[in-house]
Amino acid sequence: MDFDQADALNQAVRTLTLRHRARAAALLAPLGLHPGQEALLLELARTGPMIQAKLSEVLGVEPPSVTLMARKLEAAGYIRRTPAPGDQRATVAELTDSGRDLVGQVRQLWCALAEETVAGLPDQTVAELPGLLHTLAGNVDTKRRSVPCREG
Repeated sequence: MDFDQADALNQAVRTLTLRHRARAAALLAPLGLHPGQEALLLELARTGPMIQAKLSEVLGVEPPSVTLMARKLEAAGYIRRTPAPGDQRATVAELTDSGRDLVGQVRQLWCALAEETVAGLPDQTVAELPGLLHTLAGNVDTKRRSVPCREG
């Protein structure tokens, strides 16, 4: 791949990432949430109670980030944190009734954001996008080798 093509691709990914996060922040703000907190809530809704260390792994964020998010969500009454049975050093996070109610609202805005994001694309492209994006994310996670660009 030459530099011009690489630059166009990297700039497009960067722009999408920044704009998607900003739009998510704008949609989450009326709910009193910040980007990342919705992912934690949605994961607990999907899986049920989970040890925070596992949440960190699943969400792909550092443990201190999950701890901070969990503290804020607990203070707001959306999750409950308790010591893990058999391991008092670990903490289990679970949704409260208020958290479950909030997840319903988060799901609605998540659908709205997805629809905004893919507006104007053919249905087949929309259907293929999750797989393509997961492949791209995997490529970035696993490809540590450096391949020089061709000038041009």
